Amino acid sequence: MLEKIGVIGGGMIGGVLCQEIPRRQLARKLALVDIMPPDMAKGKCLDIAEGSPVALFDAQIAAGKTYDVLEGAELVINTAGVPRKPKPDGSLPSREELLSVNLKITDQVAEGINKYCPKAVVISIANPLDAIVYRLQQKLSLPRGKLMGMAGVLDSARYSYFVAEAAGVSVENVQALVLGGHGDTMVPIRSACRVAGLPAEQFLDEATLSAIEDRTRKAGGEVVKLLGTGSAFVSPAWSALDMAEAIIFDKKKIMAVSALLAGEYGVNDLFVGVPGLLGRGGVEKVIEISLTTDERAALDRSIAAVRKTCEEVDTVSA
Repeated sequence: MLEKIGVIGGGMIGGVLCQEIPRRQLARKLALVDIMPPDMAKGKCLDIAEGSPVALFDAQIAAGKTYDVLEGAELVINTAGVPRKPKPDGSLPSREELLSVNLKITDQVAEGINKYCPKAVVISIANPLDAIVYRLQQKLSLPRGKLMGMAGVLDSARYSYFVAEAAGVSVENVQALVLGGHGDTMVPIRSACRVAGLPAEQFLDEATLSAIEDRTRKAGGEVVKLLGTGSAFVSPAWSALDMAEAIIFDKKKIMAVSALLAGEYGVNDLFVGVPGLLGRGGVEKVIEISLTTDERAALDRSIAAVRKTCEEVDTVSA
C-alpha cells in the first residue's frame, strides 16, 4: 500500500479509478483533480467517501480544481483529455485529431506534477496515448521507467476476450499480446497468443483469427460508436489499475506497456507499446521478443506512425 495516489481527470475513467483505489486498498490517501465546474471532483469524491461504510474501506479522499491536492503523491494516473466522440457525419475523429487540444491539457498536467509530486511514478491514459506520454516526458524529464502509457494492457485484454469468446473458453485460459502504437496500426501478436498454453491456431481458423485481430485494432472505436458519447472507461481504468498494482506490490509482472525505448526494437526516444517488467521502480526492464517476419514488419509500420505523431508534437509549442 502506498501513502498517496493522485488521479488527474475526474471523467468516466477517473471516476472508476477513484472508486477502485480505496476499495482495493492501494493507498491510504487518494487525491483527485479536475477543473470542471461547479466542483465535479469534490462531488465525485464525496459520493465515494459517503459510500465507504457500505463498501467497507477507510481512506482519506481529497479533491479540487487545482493541482495542490496532489502534493506528495507517490503514484499519479493521468486521464486528462478530451475524449473521442462521433462527428456529425457519424465518423470518428482519430486519436491524432485530438492532439492539439490535448497537448495543451497535458502541459498543464505536467506543470502540476512538476510542482507538487515530481518524484511520482506516472501512468498516463489520455489519447493520443503515445504522443501524450511523449509530451509528458519532454516536460517532466523523469528517469526512464518512471513514466509509462497504459495501452497494451487494454488492447491485449480486448484481444484475449475476443479469442476466448470465439473459442468458447474462459478468458482465464487465454494469453494475448498487442504491441506498437495505441491506434489503428497496433499489432496483435498471433505467435504469442495462447489458449491454455497451446497455439491459438489449434482452436480458431485463419479467417477467424484475422477478423479478431482487425476487431482488436478498432475495438476502441466500436465502443465509442455504441456509447454515442464518450469512450471506453471501465476497461481502461481496470487496465491502469492492473499496472498500478504491479508497481505498488513490486510484482515484477511482464505486461504490454507504452515505454520509453533506448535501442530496444531498434528505436530510441519514443514511447512504444512493448512487453515491460513492472515493479516498484516502474518499467524496470523492456523485454525484446522474437517476432515473425510479418509481425516485425507490422511493428515497424506502427513505430513509424508513432514517430510521425511525435514529430507533430515537436512542432506544437508549449
